[in-house]
Parts: sequence; C-alpha cells; structure tokens
Amino acid sequence: MSRDDAAVAGAPVSGPLAGIRVVELAGIGPIQLAGMLLADLGADVARVERPGGQVFTPPRTEVLHRSRPSLAVDLRTPAGAETVLRMTERADVLIEAFRPGVAERLGVGPEACAQRNPALVYARMTGWGQSGPLAARAGHDINYLAITGALASIGPADGAPVPPLNLVADFGGGTMFLVAGILAALLERQRSGRGQVIDSAMVDGASYLMSMVYSQYAGGLWRNERSANLLDGGAPFYGTYECADGRYIAVGALEPKFFAELVAVLGLDDVPAQHDREAWPRLREMFARAFLTRTRDEWAAAFESVDGCVAPVLDLAEAPGGAHLAARGTFTEAFGVVQPAPAPRLSRTPGRIRSAPPSPGADSREVLSDWGFDKAEIDALIAQGTVAEDAENGGAAT
Repeated sequence: MSRDDAAVAGAPVSGPLAGIRVVELAGIGPIQLAGMLLADLGADVARVERPGGQVFTPPRTEVLHRSRPSLAVDLRTPAGAETVLRMTERADVLIEAFRPGVAERLGVGPEACAQRNPALVYARMTGWGQSGPLAARAGHDINYLAITGALASIGPADGAPVPPLNLVADFGGGTMFLVAGILAALLERQRSGRGQVIDSAMVDGASYLMSMVYSQYAGGLWRNERSANLLDGGAPFYGTYECADGRYIAVGALEPKFFAELVAVLGLDDVPAQHDREAWPRLREMFARAFLTRTRDEWAAAFESVDGCVAPVLDLAEAPGGAHLAARGTFTEAFGVVQPAPAPRLSRTPGRIRSAPPSPGADSREVLSDWGFDKAEIDALIAQGTVAEDAENGGAAT
C-alpha cells in the first residue's frame, strides 16, 4: 500500500520546490491542503497557528498537517505580528485564508510584509474573494458553490441539489488555484525580481472549473436542469447502478464503442439507440435490471478486461486496498495512518511525506531557530506568552 519514496522521516529535503520557504498562517480545510501540497513537494513550510491550535481530529491523524512543523504564535499581540514579519524577510511565499482585512488588522497584511520583503509572494485564499458585496461574509464550500451554477447542476431531477462533499469549491476552486497562482508568481518573479499578491477566491476557481459546462450551455448542448445531461446522471450510460449485494457499480460508457461493450457484457438485446433521449428511461430500466442480477464484485470481474468504462464503487475502507490504487501506491501508511501519497509524481524530484502531523506548537523553538531567531529571543517570546510550546515538548499550550 506504500511507495518507497512516499514517506521517509528525516530524509534530506528534496522535491521540485526544495529551497522555497513558505509561511503558512494556519486556517482550516483548503489552506491546510495547500500547505501540505507545497510541503510534500519539497518546500520548507512553517505552519504558524494560534496557541492551542485549531484541531478537529487528533493531531496524529490530521493528515492535512503532515510534512511541516508547527509554530504557535499569538498574532493578536504586536510581538506576535513582528515575529511573523521577521519570518517573511526570509520567506518566498506567505499563504493565508483570513477574511478580507483581518491580516491587515493583525499587522501582517500584504503591505506590511512587502516592506520587509518586496520579493514575497503573498497568497490569499477566501471563499468570496477580496472584493465584492459578499467579501466580508462567512461561508463554506456549499455556499460558494451555490452562486456559481455548479451546485444547482448536481443532484436528482426530482430532488434537491447535492453537495459534492467539499471537493469542488474548497479544494478544487480554492487549494488548487491558490497553488497554481503561487507557482505562476514564483516563475514571474524570476523575470521581475518582485513579488505580488494573489487573490484566490473559491467562487472564481469553482466557476473556472465549470468552463466546459458553461461552454456546452452556451452552445445549446447542456440543459439548465439537473439529471438531464450526459455528465450529471441524466444519461443512463453515465451513472451508478445497484447490484445484487446492495453495492454499486459506476458506468461511464459515453463513446459508442464503450457503450457497445457495456451492452454486450450485460447481455442485452433490442437496446434503444444510445442518444435517443426519449428512450433513456427504458434504457436505464434495462441496465438497472441487468446489474441487479449479480454482485458488484462479480460485475467488476466481468468488465475487468473489457473497455466498457465500468468500475466498482469502493468505499473509504475499500479504496486504499483496491487493486489499481494498491499497485500504484496511491495510498501509503505513514506514521501509523493510512493516507494519500504525495501527488503529482515527478520522475527526478518526487515529493515525499516528510514528517508526521505535529501537535500545535510542537516545533516552536526549532522553527524560530531555523528562521533566524536566536535562543535569547526565543526564550523571551515564550516567556511573555507570544509563542507557545506544545505541552509534550516541555511547554504549555494555552
């Protein structure tokens, strides 16, 4: 279940981003994943979080905190803000996910950081963006997705829209676009020598992800209703079907040759034309009856050597051990926790899991030392309560 290069505690820093230093002002969800991705790819990321942290799962299983140390700083104090500003002097990138204006009020906004380091890439991620009438409002993935047209497009025709976990706005429209912006800004900096501010809004990223759907809608190829199109569950040859054991099989036979293989393996005769929309209900019923005759794994075996675009729907317990992902080492067991291995894969400078998720403040002394603070300064910051240590390391998180 593991790749040889996936998890090597204490291994030399490697990866395509080795040498890039990042200050991560801790938040939840998409900013955590961004820090993890940058660190897995070799960047030296320091996660700066509040004393006591903001932990929703036990620290050792908080996979999103892996590969980077934790420094606990009280940013509400002038000394806390100054600590972060000093770190930015040595940083290439700062990432934050506060509401607009919060970083400025704390004294660590883009202008203050640029005064210390004009080459700093200051990457901001929010749901609504830094501007617009909703910019200051609270929200979560489902809210951001709601105004993009994406949420309205997902779900059954006779039911309510269904949230696609928090994958689309938070992690797709948020994390991935933030990281893409960071990499683009770092490349541009090689030419100009200057940093810049990145405004990565989940509503922007999620809308961008909908480009194909909006394109097809403009061209009259996408109906503005749920479960009425090729990719939203409307087409009987692109969806899921229950099997004899109550488990499900996923069908994605969009192209005619794959549709023909699907029909052949199911052993169906007198099948309606694939794109005869009027016959889709009958075709769906034919598929449903056929799949109910065998178990999920029996159908998976039947399609194993056939290009019918059919796959078993595996749950969270099954997926890591599934034949394909296991063979690729897509999941790994690192530090006693089964988790996704670093991605994407690079041939010469692969990413790796560099360390276990730390408790909040577990590495405060080490991080400050690594970022240029001397022992007397570190002792003073801890004594005055600006910086906290994890209790397990001899300090007292508050």
